[in-house]
Amino acid sequence: AHENTGLQSQPPPEEQNYGATAAHVRQGPVVSVSRKGPAKREYLIAAVLCYANLINFMDWFIVPGILLDIQKYFKLSDGDTGLLQTVFILCYMLAAPIFGYLGDRYNRKIILGAGIFFWSGVTLGSSFISESYYWIFFLSRGLVGIGTASYSTIAPTIIADLFEEGKRTTMLSIFYIFIPVGSGLGYVLAAGMADVTGDWHWAFRITPCMGGLALVLLILLVPRRTQRRTAAHRALSISGTIRVAAEKPGVHRTAKATWCQDVISLAKNWSFVWSSLGLTAMAFVTGALGMWVPVFLYRAQVVQGIVSPCLQESCDSSNSLIFGGITIGTGILGVIAGAEAARRLRKINNKADPLICATSMFISALCLYIALMVAQTNILSTFIFIAFGELFLSVNWAVVTDILLYVVTPRRQSTAIALQILVSHLLGDAGSPYLIGTISHAIQDKNAHSFQWSFWSMQYSFITCAFVGVCGGAFFLLTSFYIEEDRKEAER
Repeated sequence: AHENTGLQSQPPPEEQNYGATAAHVRQGPVVSVSRKGPAKREYLIAAVLCYANLINFMDWFIVPGILLDIQKYFKLSDGDTGLLQTVFILCYMLAAPIFGYLGDRYNRKIILGAGIFFWSGVTLGSSFISESYYWIFFLSRGLVGIGTASYSTIAPTIIADLFEEGKRTTMLSIFYIFIPVGSGLGYVLAAGMADVTGDWHWAFRITPCMGGLALVLLILLVPRRTQRRTAAHRALSISGTIRVAAEKPGVHRTAKATWCQDVISLAKNWSFVWSSLGLTAMAFVTGALGMWVPVFLYRAQVVQGIVSPCLQESCDSSNSLIFGGITIGTGILGVIAGAEAARRLRKINNKADPLICATSMFISALCLYIALMVAQTNILSTFIFIAFGELFLSVNWAVVTDILLYVVTPRRQSTAIALQILVSHLLGDAGSPYLIGTISHAIQDKNAHSFQWSFWSMQYSFITCAFVGVCGGAFFLLTSFYIEEDRKEAER
């Protein structure tokens, strides 16, 4: 989604040539590229990859969609329940760099197909686990995270290879829009299947069927190899300036930089450091909300007497359905609004991007705090403020990545993105569901077991998210102090 703001500063010519040259030398002969633009087949391939991305993110959020049923079935405490998503994200996070490495060196179609087959098979298998083997269910979520990582790291690179500069931006934007759509549909599917069948296990049997279709389409439509279509690469292969590019004095200097030197350089880039910490705060809040909001709303409704506690029968899933819809709507609207706001305000103020991020984080934290406070008296107001909280969080996803792209020199951008993903998951959404659950469990243990205290414990633990949101806003404010200087440095 970050692509659609059109923010990236163009790398200096010698660096463009160097990257393209390296790619050219690595990949050997390039298939000649038609100048007529993408063919129908390429749009079909992109559509298949977008469809698989949809399933990918539906799988992420099936568990939060039926969390009450899973918690009751396996008899899990809040702390153990939070660990479910933490195991998933940790495995995803640790596997992603490995698949990134493999995707650069081996057949990406085979890795993609194996990933889809693996995560679909494990998801299907997890629907047959009996209540006494809860640890196998935890293990299965970790394995699904590994399968998901194979897809998330490789699919965008195939789309980038299929389309030229202008079209590539649009196609990647469409690809990333399926993240909030898939996330929301995960809740909707899980809650819907639990309602229709009266058995939550069926939620885990639908996405594997969709995954099977994606696998068949992948085998039939996606070629074994895709060719690079970047403008710089095409220019080099046509004009034969590889030798000239290689002989440029700046190129040799950049070629010698090691990974450790890149990391040290990034650690001194304060705009990158503070914006990455801001993104980590966003991930923390998003991860906690995604896991616990339906449960929190259910407990608020029990306290108000709107719904009866689900002790024997299947739990009411309407909160998951509504929250899923909110996630889809606010995700799409937020990404588009953030991109548009950045495009307009950048013309007036050079520091617009971090200031937009800081403002939206502060507003989001305030909205979430109000949602928590009104939950015991008015559920409708809670939904409205949660929706605004999510909307202002979503505003930042596009803008943060754009900040990275123009404060980091092009030859370090891949390393920067990898580090940002690692840090934001490790300190953000990998731990937040578990932390919220653990705090809630600790509060319940110290007080009499009642529906009132089960609500209060979740309410008090959720206040952590509002606090982290304010910290995130502060990190983006700090980014604004350094951004102009770091941008000029990157352009140099």
